[in-house]
Amino acid sequence: MSLLLGKKVKLFTLNSNPELAAEISEAIGVPVSKCDVLRFADGEVNVNIDETVRGHHVFVVQPTNNPVNENLMELLIMIDALKRASAKTINLIMPYYGYSRQDRKARPRQAISAKLVANILQIAGANRILIMDLHAAQIQGFFDIPIDHFEALPIFVDYFKNKFQDRLDDVVVVSPDHGGVTRARNLAKRLDERPIAIIDKRRPEPNKAEVMNIIGSVEGKICVIVDDMIDTAGSICAAAKALIDQGATEVYAAATHPLFSGPAISRLVESPIKEVVVTNTVHLNDDKKADKIVQLSVGKLMGEGIMRILDDRTLSALFRE
Repeated sequence: MSLLLGKKVKLFTLNSNPELAAEISEAIGVPVSKCDVLRFADGEVNVNIDETVRGHHVFVVQPTNNPVNENLMELLIMIDALKRASAKTINLIMPYYGYSRQDRKARPRQAISAKLVANILQIAGANRILIMDLHAAQIQGFFDIPIDHFEALPIFVDYFKNKFQDRLDDVVVVSPDHGGVTRARNLAKRLDERPIAIIDKRRPEPNKAEVMNIIGSVEGKICVIVDDMIDTAGSICAAAKALIDQGATEVYAAATHPLFSGPAISRLVESPIKEVVVTNTVHLNDDKKADKIVQLSVGKLMGEGIMRILDDRTLSALFRE
């Protein structure tokens, strides 16, 4: 049994990102408890928890990235197992929230899948969810349980301040679309009040983007494109090419969630982007790594968040200036 701040705490991980769980374990000083996630011959998930959780505050690490449905089903069955085993609270550490892009009806007769997943997690028995950089912040309103919304912003700020140092005056922070302006503005403010630019683009279909215009001056500047995720990398590579065409000297990309689906790696490698800075909210296999990809850890940040939750302290102080 692990006592943390006088409370009985257990940390579990499923199959999505055990490396992140190990980092969180080291940060809070609580070992990763053992559970087995098995499959029946037909693919059904079976979870076996090998130690008591009765009366414990349980934290489960499981971002729901690809394979989204498999990871989500593992998590739901784990929640049910913990609830039936009398865990005191069930806290989900899912820094990447699958289905977050389906947060509204963009066309008639579409599902709002982000809301559906929120309902399922709550009905299964989750008491709290720790999420990082939601695709749309209003998704927090889909839940009737506490949502702790973490930001990768301080991690990116530290990285780019150290990287550019005396060249910060040449930096422009770029939003890849109108919806990401707030994110870009927050990063620019923390990078000594740098200016921002906005990519004006349209999407003729999902995962395809066409750059129409660049709002703001980027000529002779170091551009840092900031986004919440990189999926197939089509949008961010098109944006980088447009910035270079408009006279930018260097282009960097920063994104919290490296989904890297399909042709993403080859596109990034062949693009004019000098460096792609991401976090480890999503585990990267060897085939999704490249020399220009830099992966920063969110383990300590999430660990500090857990400590503050257990100690009834504010989380917002972690993200203040």
